[in-house]
Amino acid sequence: MDNEFATRNGYPRSAVTLANWRTQPFNRWAFRNVAELVPSARISTASPSLLPDPVSNPAMLGRTAFEGSEEKLAWFLATSQTDSFLVARDGRIICEWHAAGVDRQDPHLLFSITKSITALVTAILEEQGFVDLSAPIGAILPETRRGAYGDATVRQLLDMRVSLDFEEVYNSDGDYARYRRAMLWNPADPKQEDPGLFALLCALPKGAHAHGGVHAYQSPNTDMLGTALEELAGRRFSDLCSALLWHPLGASADAMLTVDRFGAPRTAGGMSCRPHDLLAVGQMLLDGGKVGDQQIIPPAWLDDMRSNGDEEVWAKGSQADFLAHGRYRSCWYQVGGASQAYLAAGIHGQYLYVDPESRTVIAKFASQDEPQDSLLDRQNLALFASLCAAD
Repeated sequence: MDNEFATRNGYPRSAVTLANWRTQPFNRWAFRNVAELVPSARISTASPSLLPDPVSNPAMLGRTAFEGSEEKLAWFLATSQTDSFLVARDGRIICEWHAAGVDRQDPHLLFSITKSITALVTAILEEQGFVDLSAPIGAILPETRRGAYGDATVRQLLDMRVSLDFEEVYNSDGDYARYRRAMLWNPADPKQEDPGLFALLCALPKGAHAHGGVHAYQSPNTDMLGTALEELAGRRFSDLCSALLWHPLGASADAMLTVDRFGAPRTAGGMSCRPHDLLAVGQMLLDGGKVGDQQIIPPAWLDDMRSNGDEEVWAKGSQADFLAHGRYRSCWYQVGGASQAYLAAGIHGQYLYVDPESRTVIAKFASQDEPQDSLLDRQNLALFASLCAAD
């Protein structure tokens, strides 16, 4: 069996470990099989179904990727280490592309698009009366009162405006390495005890400034949010996401969410799902938060998410170079400027892009070498804008 795996992937299954699974050449397989590496909870669907027939669209794949580039779209997808790429317009898929060796039915790790999914679950729970966005986390989870999160509100977690003494540096041996060990994404350190994800979050200290000020993108905020939602609703996050989002969405397959050794949910980056199901999330938002006649996301929440990010705060924050006129609200990015487009994004090249003006939704999954690549970010955003502007 391992020989067959090695023939297909170029290395034996035994070569993929927690020490290397996010690096080439292992990540293309690992990002589609995370539940085999990290303990994971199931986000079930109510209606498993076959995928629609693929739509290749040679004309679109043969066009120039974006203005200023000589590369054709298909070539750009391959060279940018894309795994799967889907484009829908007016609710109909008009292009689908997958890298060699990638099965279109495979789930794929979303990384920080998980934050945006977590925010949608928050929206539903707020409407149901479980969540008060102005509530301090310390009132929900008393264990947090000695750390940074005790007096931070749910809204501040959603908008990444928490004062946290934490370095979001992915390839480091400091804060982020300890964080990844706690979530079971990195090998254990025999010299250090694993306190679990929640205990680590509770111990994080506050930064020098007050909550509610600068935009500082720090993933622990959304992991803390997921735990708070579990406490408020009295259910595991995976079950909440299943009942409130995945079932009414009509997702084609179950999704998965990584958890730590105590079952704490990795709501900042641990969700995996089929590309078609992520595309369906974008289409639901484009359709005003509805699937058919069923309202899933409250319209007021969606309007607030699309309109109320603060461009001035963004410009002074930690991600200002990602979008020139961007905003951030409820774990979603707004392109800003003259564009009404909004998006969710994750490291290693994951995107869900929604453009209301052209009624276009784009889902792009990748296994890029580096967690962050500023040039590829700019090129991907240019590609999405170009596709939305095309007839």
